[in-house]
Amino acid sequence: MGFIAGFLSVLLFHQLGFYISNSLGFTRAAIYNMNAVAPFGVPAILSAAFWGGLWGVVGSYVVPRVPPTFDGLIGWMVFAGVVVTLVNWFVVLPIKGLPVGGGFRMPGVIVVPIVYAFWGFGIWLISGVLRRAFGWRWT
Repeated sequence: MGFIAGFLSVLLFHQLGFYISNSLGFTRAAIYNMNAVAPFGVPAILSAAFWGGLWGVVGSYVVPRVPPTFDGLIGWMVFAGVVVTLVNWFVVLPIKGLPVGGGFRMPGVIVVPIVYAFWGFGIWLISGVLRRAFGWRWT
């Protein structure tokens, strides 16, 4: 369930977050980017959705095990907006040869965690729908 929710949330909420940010003039992010990315040449949006699905699996394990205050919506938004953002800034970007935190330039320092938190909201919402529709439970 975590993979499906994370994958779909990238396609719906993550991209919507960047669309809103673009519309407000904060960013110029490519929405639903179909350019091929290494190493397999898949479209960037599918790569992002795949990684979003993997993060959904991690979050599906972590979020239900945190204190009750952070279990559920708040937990998903903090997990995505803080944990995933920090891993992106301090691990993923340097692996790609980019500066830590993308150089910590504005408005990205503010926009990225907000968009990721919105993506976390989407995971929470989609996983709730899937749980009710199919009778699935967190394990």
